Amino acid sequence: MTSRTLKTALAVSVALNVFLVAGGAAVWVKTRDAARAEQSSRSSRTETVMELVNARSPAVAEPLKEKLRAIALMARPDFEQARAARREAINITASDDFDAEKVDALLATSRAAEARGRAVLETGAVRVLAEQQPDDRKALARVLARHRTSKAKAEKPAEK
Repeated sequence: MTSRTLKTALAVSVALNVFLVAGGAAVWVKTRDAARAEQSSRSSRTETVMELVNARSPAVAEPLKEKLRAIALMARPDFEQARAARREAINITASDDFDAEKVDALLATSRAAEARGRAVLETGAVRVLAEQQPDDRKALARVLARHRTSKAKAEKPAEK
């Protein structure tokens, strides 16, 4: 190889390396910023209800757990109905017997059942929070946030 060819190859190599380093740095910065933004938006939403309750004294936490579990059990049939209707809508959509009106009706049923379940949870939570001392009530206020209720769900991406 000639000296000129080596110089050209070196220049191309340097330019390519500079381009790759700059691109890698840009991707790293963007990923880091996105992770920070996600972390700041998730910090208050990823705490489960039980994590909030467990942060209180045992004398406060134990009765709260019992009451909140009882409320969740009251709401469970509505959420199960919502999931069942949505599963059926998905199955009909994926089948050869697709019926748009039936799928719409099932999705409406699912939404209504989910709304009923959420109303039971929220109404019960407000009732329980009303019984708490002001400091405990303030610390537990995030129970009313619309967030996932388990760590496993909180770590999964949202389904839509």
